[in-house]
Amino acid sequence: MVSRFLELGSILEPGRPAKSDKAVILIDAVRMVTQLRNEVQKLKESNEDLQLKIKELKAEKNELRDEKQRLKADKEKLEQQVKAMSVQPGFLPHPSAMLATYATQGQVAGNKLMPFIGYPSFAMWQFMQPAVVDTSQDHVLRPPVA
Repeated sequence: MVSRFLELGSILEPGRPAKSDKAVILIDAVRMVTQLRNEVQKLKESNEDLQLKIKELKAEKNELRDEKQRLKADKEKLEQQVKAMSVQPGFLPHPSAMLATYATQGQVAGNKLMPFIGYPSFAMWQFMQPAVVDTSQDHVLRPPVA
């Protein structure tokens, strides 16, 4: 039995001469076990905190992945819109066909076309019907200058 106490004493403080007093050996053993329990508890708490942090980071990673996919889809949609806007049409339909189109869209006022804002790269006068203007009296009403 005494040899077991000496063995315990040598394990508690390796490198020092073994203590022979049983009470001192037991006090050191209790102190060491208490320290180890406290350290185990701290490590468990640290492990739980790290596991929680891992879950939060995984959730954030998934959110960022989803946001990346949404942004990628938005980017592709915008690129298609820019491509569609930058491509100039090779032809314009006949004005009478456009008149029928505008009439269905409510763009005709009386017998004249209203400007259609959907063609930003073309002047709106191209879509207006020519007005009949009497120019026979221009030389009298507006004499030439100079």
